[in-house]
Amino acid sequence: MWQVFATFKQADKGNTKRTRRFGRGGFQLCLSAADASVTQQEKSSKRKDKEPKINSTGFLEEAEGVSGSISSKEFELSVKAFAQFLRDRYKALKGLRQKIVAWDLDLLELASGYEIFGLHRHRKHRVELVEWAPGARFCSIVGDFNSWQHRKNAADRKQPDDFGVWRVVIEDKLREEQEEDEWYQEYNYKDNFDLGDENSDIDSLLQRANDEYWEPGEDEYMYDRHEQVANEVFKVFFGSHETVDPYEKGSFYELEKLRDEAEERVKALKASHCNEELPPTDVIYDGKYNKKGPSKRPLEIVDDPIWTKRVLAKKPPLAYWKHLIKGRKAWQEKYTPGIPHGGRYRIYLHTNEGPVERISAWSTYILPDPDGGLASSIYWEPPPREIFQWQHERPARPKSLRIYECHIGISGSEAKISTFMEFTDNVLPYIKDAGYNVIQLFGIQEHRDYSTAGYKVTGVFAISSRFGRPEDFKRLVDTAHGLGLLVFLDVVHSYASPDTLNGLAAFDGANDCYFHPGKRGHHKYWGTRMYNYNNYEVLRFLLSNLKWWVKEYHIDGFNFHSLASMLYTHNGFEKASEGYDFFCNQYVDQDAQLYLILANEMLHKLNPNIVTIAEDVSFYPGLCQHINEGGLGFDYFVCMQPADMWSWLIRNGSDEHWIVSQIVETLTRQRSFGKMVVFTENHTQSMAGGMSLYQAVLSRSFNESKEEKLDVRGLAILKIVRLTTFSIGGSAYVNFMGNEFGHPERVEFPRPGNKNSFALACRRWNLIKDNGPHSQLKAFDQALMKLDEVVGVLNKPPAEFLYIDDKLKLLAFTRGRLLFVFNFHSSCSHDAFQIPVQDAGEYEMIFDSDHKMFGGQGKLIEVSRTSSLQRKNGLFTLELPLPSLSAQVYRLRRMAKI
Repeated sequence: MWQVFATFKQADKGNTKRTRRFGRGGFQLCLSAADASVTQQEKSSKRKDKEPKINSTGFLEEAEGVSGSISSKEFELSVKAFAQFLRDRYKALKGLRQKIVAWDLDLLELASGYEIFGLHRHRKHRVELVEWAPGARFCSIVGDFNSWQHRKNAADRKQPDDFGVWRVVIEDKLREEQEEDEWYQEYNYKDNFDLGDENSDIDSLLQRANDEYWEPGEDEYMYDRHEQVANEVFKVFFGSHETVDPYEKGSFYELEKLRDEAEERVKALKASHCNEELPPTDVIYDGKYNKKGPSKRPLEIVDDPIWTKRVLAKKPPLAYWKHLIKGRKAWQEKYTPGIPHGGRYRIYLHTNEGPVERISAWSTYILPDPDGGLASSIYWEPPPREIFQWQHERPARPKSLRIYECHIGISGSEAKISTFMEFTDNVLPYIKDAGYNVIQLFGIQEHRDYSTAGYKVTGVFAISSRFGRPEDFKRLVDTAHGLGLLVFLDVVHSYASPDTLNGLAAFDGANDCYFHPGKRGHHKYWGTRMYNYNNYEVLRFLLSNLKWWVKEYHIDGFNFHSLASMLYTHNGFEKASEGYDFFCNQYVDQDAQLYLILANEMLHKLNPNIVTIAEDVSFYPGLCQHINEGGLGFDYFVCMQPADMWSWLIRNGSDEHWIVSQIVETLTRQRSFGKMVVFTENHTQSMAGGMSLYQAVLSRSFNESKEEKLDVRGLAILKIVRLTTFSIGGSAYVNFMGNEFGHPERVEFPRPGNKNSFALACRRWNLIKDNGPHSQLKAFDQALMKLDEVVGVLNKPPAEFLYIDDKLKLLAFTRGRLLFVFNFHSSCSHDAFQIPVQDAGEYEMIFDSDHKMFGGQGKLIEVSRTSSLQRKNGLFTLELPLPSLSAQVYRLRRMAKI
């Protein structure tokens, strides 16, 4: 339609042509020479306006208290060396970004490898496998569909391409008494409309589209006349059979005549419709042209703006293309799938080590062999009625993160592997009621060895089949979103399983395409395989994996597991030295850092509200700093020091010997790195060989009862430990499933050492039903989460300390508008102790760890408000009762006028 043509002509003034061609498994952007019309100065000025300011050493300069480049002599050499390392890293990042633009258009396109690689249905009634195996000499696909014969579905001899990419085609099988389509025919396999089965021809469909779009007589001016105009213009410029000089006087005379005719016809058209404002549209020549070039467009489209507005307000015409694409039912009537939904398959490769069978690196669902043989990839293409339909939007990102760490398999009370369905129905409502707003799942990615808790991953794109199907996991995430819970994934990109039969190890033979060769490709102590982050296809693989979880399963955030393993070639097991030398020496893997930068950049571009958490025991500088300031771009980092401290203090000594100032120093030591995620204990402390804090308190001598239940003192210690970490530590809080009510047993997955027992691979939810220490601890934890939800603790600025006394074991500080007071002493209480405060007025107690509902003695049940105007050392003092082994939270209810 000419109106559409006019719109495109306006948009095409720059005459920029763009084509995309397949390359490196992605797409390339090619610009025509017309872009040369834009001057270099205009380009640079546009870039300056759009690009943010970049300082590759910005966070380091801020930390060292200097402005500009770090080159001053008063700073030690390690600072200068690290600053130079950051500059070199940013230079390498710029080069990598340019490479991505040249090969894949942009970062999000690079991270879309899952749309190309793996096993996908093609619109021409077939299935195609695309796999990267540069070290292989032959590639085919075997499975139940071809009786596991490796010659039936093999790649042709022209493969692989220059980048080691193989393509294997599996044609759908024509049913008996059916014939091949006479011409190319598309089939819609996923959507359930079957309009194409009407067998309508294209001419009748286009006529229907025009009839439904235009009113009678409204489009009569469009036909014939424009064809005549085009023919006349062609004759004027090029002649009918011989070349005609368009600059000759006679030629332009003909064009002017043509223009006059068009103008007369437009006037007649207006008059014939009696000012009904029907479209005066035509191609008109303005008569201005010379041999040096046009002064303006010699031909232009003239139309009436009122008519244009009316046409654009019309509904789109008939979607005729839907009537040309055959539906799924028509496809099923004519073909049987080359590989059915749920069919097993493996990749067959000829390598330097001989023929091997591998699970596809891009498999989205993997099942073990029922007879105990090799696991197989599963072709997952459910019919439309079985595809999960999302019901809920992603919840908004909360101001503070209260994270509930979960493992699906051990989430039930029975000694077995629990499923996604059971977790969704039984555990999610409990988590919501407990006051948490995030669930963090580990062990979700496919792993063959269950005893590793899911950290030796064999299939990064696949959910663990032992918990259920992909649709079951989607239901879990959607239900969590409906409850207002975000869903984070503990993602393992720092290493991979060494399993050569079911994982990526030695995927294409000795070449080991995904991992470093030699010693560097193996973890120094764990024996796992280390990714080669310098390889472009490995970057595509890992970045695509992150985008896959966000797009396919609506994941809201990622906890990047064990970054120290990937940041250093010594895997983080060397003792850190003083200064910055440790972070910029020859053992630092710059390629791994570039991958993490790209991962954060891609994820936040994909979803600005996504949350990324760095788990790094080495506290690499700049973890949570902005990429443009020289950082790695994470939102939060995990600090394990508080949990390690509490575990050591409880196991190795009585609370009578605790030093309050050292506790405070440990809880605040790393907060300058950014937003800190803290916990009193996570799954690491509860795994085999360890014990929960509840068990540790039971085992100490101060628990005089020697029973399976805590006494008042032991319960008070657990509460004060939890509140101290929660209120001082960081900006987000993590609790491992069951520890909120003091799970009395460690976690131990079935393994040969325990005769594959599931006895400790579950959670004892029945304990919270009794009116004892477990239900009291749960009530305390629930009230703590409610305190943060209603008043706000984790989202407030860091604590400001008012009073620390190691002898009396007292601690007081403010966070936001709340006053926290702790008495760590096991026996000494105070009836009216003077605590310095910044504001004078009336204070109201809003939280008491010694409350009877939390298993305390309730000594302060009558104390609700207290006030003071006394001034001491520049601060006001507040007289408060401080029972032993307890903590209280006060809020300034009314400020006094001084």
